[in-house]
Amino acid sequence: MDEPSDKPLQKVSFVVHATRGVIRDQNVRRKTMFILLVVALVLLFSGSTFLATTINSREHPGWFIFFWFVCGWLTLTAMLLAFFDMLMVRLQARRAERTLREKISAAETPGWPSARDRE
Repeated sequence: MDEPSDKPLQKVSFVVHATRGVIRDQNVRRKTMFILLVVALVLLFSGSTFLATTINSREHPGWFIFFWFVCGWLTLTAMLLAFFDMLMVRLQARRAERTLREKISAAETPGWPSARDRE
């Protein structure tokens, strides 16, 4: 009897783990951004060519709204992933710079003027 309540939890757990995987791995994050933008561009092209009669705003307003909502959602998701990727790259650069500064200051030879003394 507990099985029906376990299934939504399994779906939520899968979505959470998949989202963590996309966010944590830079390569997967960038591939996801690329795929999202390609799908949005294909939808945009198909909506302006052979799907134009299907998503005509006067004849099918529901399909029109749904179609452009999906296009907007895909584009917004790709933009948010790109912004997050930019923040992560900046964070990694700061960490690398800090590590490099620590290594340089630890490797300075006694008796030689340090980089701080030369300035």
